[in-house]
Amino acid sequence: MADRYLSFTGTGPGRFLTRRLGLPQPAPLKRWSAERPAQAGDRLLLTAGKSDLELAAAEPGLGLTASSERPDAVLLDATGVRDIETLAEVHAALHPVVRSVAASGRIVVLGAPLDPADHHQAAVQQALEGFTRSLGKEIGRGRTVNLVRLTDARAAESTLRFLLSPKSAYVSGQVIEVGAREAGDTREAEALTDPDRPLANHTALVTGAARGIGEAVAETLARDGARVVVLDVPQAEQDARRVADRLGGTALTLDITAPDAGERIAAALPDGLDVLVHNAGITRDRRLVNMPAERWSSVLDVNLASVLRTTDALLASGAMRRGGRIVATASIAGLAGNAGQTNYGASKAGIVGLVRSLAPRALAEHGVTVNAVAPGFIETKMTAAVPLLIREAGRRMNSLAQGGLPVDVAETTAWLADPGSGAVNGQVVRVCGQSLLGA
Repeated sequence: MADRYLSFTGTGPGRFLTRRLGLPQPAPLKRWSAERPAQAGDRLLLTAGKSDLELAAAEPGLGLTASSERPDAVLLDATGVRDIETLAEVHAALHPVVRSVAASGRIVVLGAPLDPADHHQAAVQQALEGFTRSLGKEIGRGRTVNLVRLTDARAAESTLRFLLSPKSAYVSGQVIEVGAREAGDTREAEALTDPDRPLANHTALVTGAARGIGEAVAETLARDGARVVVLDVPQAEQDARRVADRLGGTALTLDITAPDAGERIAAALPDGLDVLVHNAGITRDRRLVNMPAERWSSVLDVNLASVLRTTDALLASGAMRRGGRIVATASIAGLAGNAGQTNYGASKAGIVGLVRSLAPRALAEHGVTVNAVAPGFIETKMTAAVPLLIREAGRRMNSLAQGGLPVDVAETTAWLADPGSGAVNGQVVRVCGQSLLGA
């Protein structure tokens, strides 16, 4: 559905009126396209404290430069910030350049893991979270700010490429932890042989992919080279086949809540599965006092129980290949709660618990990473049916003052599915334009 307010604020009268009334002034976001696959300007590298990362040498593909009058992206290495004095260098580095960052530009701050043996280091590194989230809320003009905690620059290459690109247009105010690369992990090197098609020769299955966000995810994974399996319920078979045919993939229709759904998926993929995206979900909204048991159980069964069952079955059977990626769909409703959605909020918070518990074991036992995306207000047919005032509040209550698009969720999913993202595990990444709701 068209955002008429966003269009109006792009006009002369709209800019004048919204400034006078103190209303939100959203900027059109510059998303990825084949014609504009990367940020157009310079990527400025700054440092605070003494760093051991040597980013410019370790990541020549990022195109970092030491000076720029109008950068499209700024990468601040603050991994060496260990005390109040070096924390002041964060201000000294960014204060002169923030105003010059181009519209829809990117600021990415690199931090270090908190050191439990050094409370001064832990304090100032934690301070970076409050700093980046606050800067994200004030910087405006479609610009985003994120924090990446890391120890290995090469392990973070796919993450930095994503956050410094137009693909991350609706991801802001996030804290992402990147671990070290696993010894002998060759899939990252395979991905870098063709960075435009990192999922070439990989099979990806997306549940609930016949329409909406699921369709956008399937389309984006196919763009990145994946052989896509479009899974949806039998009632959506025609739409599923349409999407699969358009993407050169295959359609698989089954009820994801069936007890044997995982076994049936494994049987349909005898060569194994590289990427599993749990996108299928439903809502049955009603306040708890008015919610019958059927509305509760149906939402929990589709949104959470089916994810648990199929994930367990596919890992146990070996259908998920080593180096594989599992990406589940949570929601900011599961992080912040939402009136009338106790069932939905419970199911999506359950996804967060699944990710945090399963991720380290799945990686250790199966060589598979487990992460989640948590969408905020995304422009879909479902949100188009929301009453006008509530819809407008949902659009404006984030740092970018607008709703996201299904492709924003899809791009984030594709980054987590990338073979080069093996050091990203156990993360829940909000795709919400830095919503004012929740953590």
